[in-house]
Amino acid sequence: MAARPITLGIDLGTTSVKAALLRAAPDEPSGFAVLASCARAARAEAAESAGAGPQGREQDVSRILQALHECLAALPRQQLRSVVGIGVSGQMHGVVFWKTGQGCEWIEGGITPVFEPRAVSHLVTWQDGRCSSEFLASLPQPKSHLSVATGFGCATIFWLLKYCPEFLKSYDTAGTIHDYVVAMLCGLPRPRMSDQNAASWGYFNTQSQSWNVEILRSSGFPVHLLPDIAEPGSVAGRTSTMWFEIPEGTEVGVALGDLQASVYSCMAQRTDAVLNISTSVQLAASMPSGFQPGETPDPTAPVAYFPYFGRTYLGVAASLNGGNVLATFVHMLVQWMADLGLEVEESTVYSRMIQAAVQQRDTHLTIIPTVLGERHLPDQLASVTRISSSDLSLGHVTRAVCRGIVQNLHSMLPIQQLQEWGVERVMGSGSALSRNEVLKQEVQRAFPLPVSFGQDVDAAVGAALVMLRRHLNQKES
Repeated sequence: MAARPITLGIDLGTTSVKAALLRAAPDEPSGFAVLASCARAARAEAAESAGAGPQGREQDVSRILQALHECLAALPRQQLRSVVGIGVSGQMHGVVFWKTGQGCEWIEGGITPVFEPRAVSHLVTWQDGRCSSEFLASLPQPKSHLSVATGFGCATIFWLLKYCPEFLKSYDTAGTIHDYVVAMLCGLPRPRMSDQNAASWGYFNTQSQSWNVEILRSSGFPVHLLPDIAEPGSVAGRTSTMWFEIPEGTEVGVALGDLQASVYSCMAQRTDAVLNISTSVQLAASMPSGFQPGETPDPTAPVAYFPYFGRTYLGVAASLNGGNVLATFVHMLVQWMADLGLEVEESTVYSRMIQAAVQQRDTHLTIIPTVLGERHLPDQLASVTRISSSDLSLGHVTRAVCRGIVQNLHSMLPIQQLQEWGVERVMGSGSALSRNEVLKQEVQRAFPLPVSFGQDVDAAVGAALVMLRRHLNQKES
């Protein structure tokens, strides 16, 4: 019997890098089996960049690559030798710049050649807040159904053009962090970007599959930085060298959005909605075949329509406030304790507060957790109401924070809307959800539908699954 093909999926997230190996498994209901997976904390936050101030959010690309290499080194080498395709997904909206032909250097000498960044900027992430509401209002209106927000690639480039024009002169290529990794693996002179990632940058028309080049050019935007567009699920290139035992010449897919990759791994039926709670939160459902979004953006709408696969769309409520809110809460508690002269690990605080909230099944305390605002309400802050002396325990407050995260999402995309779209089940995924029993309880409370919870590596699995199905379809044809 011929060996069943294996594909590798990589997900370059905001706080961690994940990898998964998949093999075709016709006996499984899903048609695949996860052979091995790995996750490593990225710890890539960079110091504030010049000019961006405290609102800037940047990451060091070398640390992201280090986490990626640690992930791959932990996977079984025998299985890596059999990989026939690599799928890559990652955090959307962000932008990294590099110089053509000088983006990386392949280093020999260890157990495998690895690539390290050379003429590469920091990654300006989706969490970047340098573009104020006033600045965004000064930008030209896009010819797209999606509005432009701070942290979106094109908005960041406009900001750099105005405030740091010398910075842009150092580079001639740009992409998301996952576009960069694909380009380096394949030695591509220019990145090829899926419409999933292009839409996340802004100024991209999903119906014509093209950038708003004329609108951008007339505003002095450096349009040469915009990547070429490719179909999600297509091949960007082939590996230019052996990499962690993966053979030279292995197909590498065009980089996908982490949202779409997560949905792809979880959505077994079109009637499934996928709820992902990681650093941020997304609730996505499949739009009917033939659905086309409106012609113009509505910045105040809480639901946006993102390209999926096969020219279809996902209706998405994308909240900026998810696991990062819990991380902020934990950091605050640790800081308070330090101010009181006590030292405690953040991991200890996290596990203890979840334990306390599991015991505290209900609370009257109400927390609106929008410490980061929302794209449709950029100036909204968090608030705490209905405070009574009986609701001040750690369990009460943690329960209220978790409930607030889920209720905030529910206010953006209520259960009634999901049911109108034909949703019959909610599939939960993401790192913050997979290890937080309280969030799981609150999801079941807010969405009275059958709910199923997945794993922490869903986007990596989705990226691998896209390549696995592509390989199997090629063999059949």
